[in-house]
Amino acid sequence: MSTADQRVPAFARRFFDPARRLSRIGSGALGGKARGLITAARVLEEQRAPLETAGLAFDVPALAVVTTEVFESFLERNGLRAVVAEEPSDEVIKVAFREATLPAEWLGDLRSLAKDARVPLACRSSSALEDALGRPFAGVYGTKMIPGNQPDADGRFRALIDAVKFVFASTFLQGARAYRRALGQSEAEAMAVVVQEVVGRRHDGRFYPDLSGVARSFSFYPVGPARPEDGVVDLALGLGKTIVDGGLCWSFSPAHPRVGPPVGSVRERLRTTQSEFWAVNVGPPPAYDPMAETEYLTRACLAEAEADGTLRYAASTYDADSDRLVPGTGRPGPRVLDFAPVLLWNELPLVGAVRGLMAACEKTLGAPVEIEFAFSLPPGELFRLGVLQVRPLLVSHDAVLVEDAELSAPQAVVASVAALGNGSCELHDVVYVEPAAFEARLTPAIAAEIERLNRPLVEAGRPYLLIGFGRWGSSDPWLGIPVRWDQIAGARAIVEATLPQMNTEPSQGSHFFHNLSSFSVLYFTVSQAAGRGIDWGWLEEQQTVARTDHVRHVRARAPLRVKADGRSRRGVVLRA
Repeated sequence: MSTADQRVPAFARRFFDPARRLSRIGSGALGGKARGLITAARVLEEQRAPLETAGLAFDVPALAVVTTEVFESFLERNGLRAVVAEEPSDEVIKVAFREATLPAEWLGDLRSLAKDARVPLACRSSSALEDALGRPFAGVYGTKMIPGNQPDADGRFRALIDAVKFVFASTFLQGARAYRRALGQSEAEAMAVVVQEVVGRRHDGRFYPDLSGVARSFSFYPVGPARPEDGVVDLALGLGKTIVDGGLCWSFSPAHPRVGPPVGSVRERLRTTQSEFWAVNVGPPPAYDPMAETEYLTRACLAEAEADGTLRYAASTYDADSDRLVPGTGRPGPRVLDFAPVLLWNELPLVGAVRGLMAACEKTLGAPVEIEFAFSLPPGELFRLGVLQVRPLLVSHDAVLVEDAELSAPQAVVASVAALGNGSCELHDVVYVEPAAFEARLTPAIAAEIERLNRPLVEAGRPYLLIGFGRWGSSDPWLGIPVRWDQIAGARAIVEATLPQMNTEPSQGSHFFHNLSSFSVLYFTVSQAAGRGIDWGWLEEQQTVARTDHVRHVRARAPLRVKADGRSRRGVVLRA
């Protein structure tokens, strides 16, 4: 264990112990995610006075870390190392881990935890390298939420055990193996599990926070007057799964909270904001499926949120007579999740609190940061902002110049005025979704085809340019191509283009973009309104290396030069 790990006290069989809000089970390592939460707890303790906000309480929700010692013993005693060495299918791994037993010496601690915690819990991966600067594993491993609503301690204990084994199994699933290979890491790393209280309130059969958010102190897509260093915040109703999976959410700069994402009209706003949310299912038990991440999760619509009373701070109402949005829900009409009561009327002290938290964490870590948080509004009590994760962001400051003339040059294969990242590279290979073959309903199949083309490129050590439509990495296949990071891990530069049938706002999915920045992958957004944007004719003329129903891999004879200027947000791909 590191010195920081050793300072975390052992679990004393009382989960909500005010003297031990953070504790550990086992004497192994805590992993990156847990260390980030330790940092967050230290920031809140040391900066409590400057962070203090009237009516608001900050905290790191109670947690216990199942350390890597438990993981290693679990593998050894159940003979699982031989199983995973064969790299079997995901289903074989899930069955083997589900049927295995956790080491007996730690079952007492886990049962005490389950007995004490009659609330929903999140069981989250915390591998040794997770959230490491420059080698991120954000979103690669599993998270499972359990409801804590079983009337007997045995039922809660079984759900907790299943969730821990689910996270352990996720270490060896196909996606995680492919991701490690892309990093040049052949061995699986040791896994710890953070068992943490879920922030929120119960509404009949649903439990969820009133607001969830991801704040980054450096913005990849500054809007209007915002500067990159002003940062960006994504907000969603319900669990933060909506944001981290790249679903529809509301993005704004904390320096300019009244400026929302650009849209062409109010009616377009109606179509492009969050319309459903995730919650923990605390109602009747679902079908038993212990190796499914969403076993105890449920989706609900805005009408259900309004019945729960959770739209008060989140919604505006569309007034058809004036064709405008009116903050709040005081009149009938379609609801739009633009968080206007918070961002325009300042009914909650959210913006100032998040800005202060980002500044404090950035000062402590010495780097730009990404923070996941949840906001709960218990009636008659202080508002609660729970910090769920803190990790550093890698932001390049190399001087790269992209001139106006390069954007319009005949040699420009791709030209963008909305580029993410800062740097340059050379490559020969391009994998692109063919425009004529693209349909939104086919995006899951397209993701699988890209994975098949990505694998040999990764094995050959050939970086490539990836071009597609809509939001890369979105969990909603109607918004873009729902790839996992491991499916495109060989891409050194990525283009997010639009078509009339796929014209969404640029993506800000937390895990996806954390990986982009940490791997220094250059990312270009090209709108159909941007004129030429992509030279499809030149791509069609290139040598075909491989082709699927919807995707083509081509190879240029001379290297392509890819450049992104993080200061001007211009990017270009130039052929020789």
